Amino acid sequence: MTSAAQGPSGGPLAGIRVVEFAQVIAGPLCGTLMADMGADVVHVEPPGTGDSARRMGPAKDGHHLWWKVLGRNKRSATLDMRSDSAAELVRGLVEWADVVIVTFRAKTVERFGLDWESVHAINPSAVLLQISGYGENTSLRDSPGFGKMGEARSGLVHLTGFPDGPPVHTGFSHGDAVTGLMAAFAVSAALVRRANHPERQGEWIDLALFEPLFRLVEWQVILHDQLDTVPQRSGNALAVAPAAVIGCYRTVDDAWVTVTSGTPRSVVNIVRLLGMDTDALADTAAQTAARAEIDSTLEKWIAARPADEAVAALVAADVVASRVYDMADIATDPIYAERGDIVTVPDRDLGEVRMQAALPHFRTDPGSVWRTGAALGEDNDLVYADWLGLGADRVAALRERGVI
Repeated sequence: MTSAAQGPSGGPLAGIRVVEFAQVIAGPLCGTLMADMGADVVHVEPPGTGDSARRMGPAKDGHHLWWKVLGRNKRSATLDMRSDSAAELVRGLVEWADVVIVTFRAKTVERFGLDWESVHAINPSAVLLQISGYGENTSLRDSPGFGKMGEARSGLVHLTGFPDGPPVHTGFSHGDAVTGLMAAFAVSAALVRRANHPERQGEWIDLALFEPLFRLVEWQVILHDQLDTVPQRSGNALAVAPAAVIGCYRTVDDAWVTVTSGTPRSVVNIVRLLGMDTDALADTAAQTAARAEIDSTLEKWIAARPADEAVAALVAADVVASRVYDMADIATDPIYAERGDIVTVPDRDLGEVRMQAALPHFRTDPGSVWRTGAALGEDNDLVYADWLGLGADRVAALRERGVI
């Protein structure tokens, strides 16, 4: 078991203090990514029940596995936000923190004193990250929101799937995950700004769940604006593609291979491999006009070969191609091993568990995974006594009254 005295040993965000009044995925993932890079992160949860993410997904021997990753590298502190003593403790945590993460509805944020005006008055240097379904300044500011809503509203789901089929959500919490990633980028940018500000002024980051994916589909607005077109689903190709060949093809051994051409030259390499006329298909216009023929020929060529043979031939022809990996493939892949992208972490309940490394890799001051998801309230003494300076008797009284 990792003791409360242990913590991050370095990383580019070492020394940054984060408190998150946030549950489930988007806000907590932002905190986890920062914790992976060395930040001290306190995850505030209700006593007794904790974050509902503790009970999400499959379990082994009664221990839920997702939490081991989502809650890693953090301190767990419990607090009944509705108790009479909560305001004092919230204020102390905000004073302590460099970054405050909140994901409550707008009225709840205000009731708990975690809105921008309150946070800025308590700690003018604090960065406030506020994640909500629709944004703090909209008519839906107090409406609930989840990641799948954000995915649907972003335009991404409309683009995902085949032309004759329904819109398709991806097979993980895409909207929440990308929001957490963009949030970590935004907080880091705000910390850089604060470091260069003569008065170390904080910042308010107001992020709606649909905005990160909306930003990443970067051509959809300008196409609609300038061409009056609405991009549509195109299967495994792209609605707006860099070159004529992008697809996913079944092999004779019932695997799948993805092939991507990013330039006209790479399409010529495919055409040559397939025995088609390279002179007639040398330029972008000709390749685009023959897209269906090239795709059909490539589909038949791959269907006649095992996946490894097809990929080897494509790569030898200087074509970017890969088997479509499942998790079993990833676990045995030499490149993942060479990168060190999967690490083994001690866990109090399960012994040792494997999970993603701290990514991206920093070569001079890397992040690390020093702890799986903490037990509920495991760090109350560290957070409230050592970090906030409350006396032992005070902490004991708060615990006895069920405040923490």
